[in-house]
Amino acid sequence: MAATLSTITPLLKEVYEGRIREQLNNEITALKRIERSSAGVSNETGGKYVTFPVHTRRNAGLGARNEMEALPAAGQQGHASARVGLKHQYGGIQLTGQAIAMSSSDPKAFAKALDNEIEGLKNDFKKDLNRQIYGSGNGAIGTVRANGTGVNIVPVADARLFQIGAIVDVVTLPSTVAVSARTVTAVDLTAGANTVTLSGATFNVATGQIIVRTGSGPSASGNREITGLEAIIANSGVLYNIDPASEPEWTAEVSANGGTGRALSEGLMIQMADRIRTRGGQTTVIFQSLGVRRSYFNLLSQTRSTVNQQEFKGGFTGLAFTTDNGEIPVVADVDAPLGKQYFVNEDALTFYRDQEAHWLDRDGSMWKQVRDSSGDYDAYYARLVEYHELGTDRRNTHGLISDIIES
Repeated sequence: MAATLSTITPLLKEVYEGRIREQLNNEITALKRIERSSAGVSNETGGKYVTFPVHTRRNAGLGARNEMEALPAAGQQGHASARVGLKHQYGGIQLTGQAIAMSSSDPKAFAKALDNEIEGLKNDFKKDLNRQIYGSGNGAIGTVRANGTGVNIVPVADARLFQIGAIVDVVTLPSTVAVSARTVTAVDLTAGANTVTLSGATFNVATGQIIVRTGSGPSASGNREITGLEAIIANSGVLYNIDPASEPEWTAEVSANGGTGRALSEGLMIQMADRIRTRGGQTTVIFQSLGVRRSYFNLLSQTRSTVNQQEFKGGFTGLAFTTDNGEIPVVADVDAPLGKQYFVNEDALTFYRDQEAHWLDRDGSMWKQVRDSSGDYDAYYARLVEYHELGTDRRNTHGLISDIIES
């Protein structure tokens, strides 16, 4: 009887090629642009808060008078004090001693388990920060868009940012955890679906609830994640301890359509740039989702014979929006919310942090042996940490166009 592949399988070698083939998108467009120069990052945050004054009102002691009329009453400039407190972001890895030993050389594994986990966590850490750049600080990865009774499959407004294997809570705002510590087992991005499947017993959900990483949602004492563009680029709401109800200049420019989708137009974009300019601001970049980028590309294609990608300062490429004050980069970000364009002045944003992401090693070593009430284990863990916050010293130099129909 002839030997076949089936009969000789036990004798065949399995040949492994060295590098791991990446299957995940690690783009961090917004984070990179904000950190593109040392001017956009501050490491001088050793205290509890970063505090800075903002100029909010002019001297009102002005007026014209005829001869021998009383002069205007003296006035003064108006100021408010912004206060930015740092948020705390962590990441962790754990490996058994056996896994470390068995993967210590290339023939034994695709990559050394240790190096793979360390570099992978660093990438995941930055990727999650890029998501937070667009948030309000409440930790929302997605928002429940419909009521459900006795479900595991949750309809959400946008399922793109969920990751299979993530541990999440369902939170009723402002801060009540309704469902805790569930694993994301499936994500459906097909047209008309946008659902997330969570593990465990069935539960009830309600429209407007948010889904967050377990333990990262809002608390009674405030938000845990960084204050992102959703909170910064708003025309209401207290920001950094300043209330626009008492300081009206402390608002951004917002163009919305009541939740009804509308076609993007150059007129809308010019109007937003002009509104920001009228308030003394300027736009250095426009962030948008891929779908809004397609809508903008189609808009340009209708009015111009050619549409060229341009390379901007810092190595970023994208389309350009032309104004009488020059061209503004229009940059697509895979993590940007759907149906929105963010008109951002990067010079008015600062990413505050005590130092870049680093390993907790206060006792001299980043690796700690795993121990619990049952004893010690041949396993080791490490924790990555960064204390940080995104701040702006001029809220009215930013703008938002929402309710845009995506192509």
